[in-house]
Amino acid sequence: MFEIRAIITLGGVNVKLSHIVNGLQLEHVTGSLDVDVEHGYVGDLLSDVMGNAQPDSVWVTVQSHANIVAVAAITGIRAIVLAGGHDFEEETVKKAEKEKISLLKSPDTSFQICGKLYELGLR
Repeated sequence: MFEIRAIITLGGVNVKLSHIVNGLQLEHVTGSLDVDVEHGYVGDLLSDVMGNAQPDSVWVTVQSHANIVAVAAITGIRAIVLAGGHDFEEETVKKAEKEKISLLKSPDTSFQICGKLYELGLR
């Protein structure tokens, strides 16, 4: 088994999270949508995300446990997109509210979400 990861950047341009939510038709679970994001990251291995994701990112993952919020808070990630139609655990939502991390959901795969982010102009 191997890990595939990608870094998506906007070339220095900030985009409102609300624009991404509307463009990808994401379900908003909690957190502010009036947040600027500049980068994106996709990955499911928490240590990889901690070592490689940039601040002000949107993180695409299939992980839904509370530890993802801790990783997001440590790295400065602004929002987590849960792929594959999964649901966040209740503890994860409560922790995200406390840490002010936005949680979003999509029935699409991580690959599909990243493609749509690219179509929105994320690089």
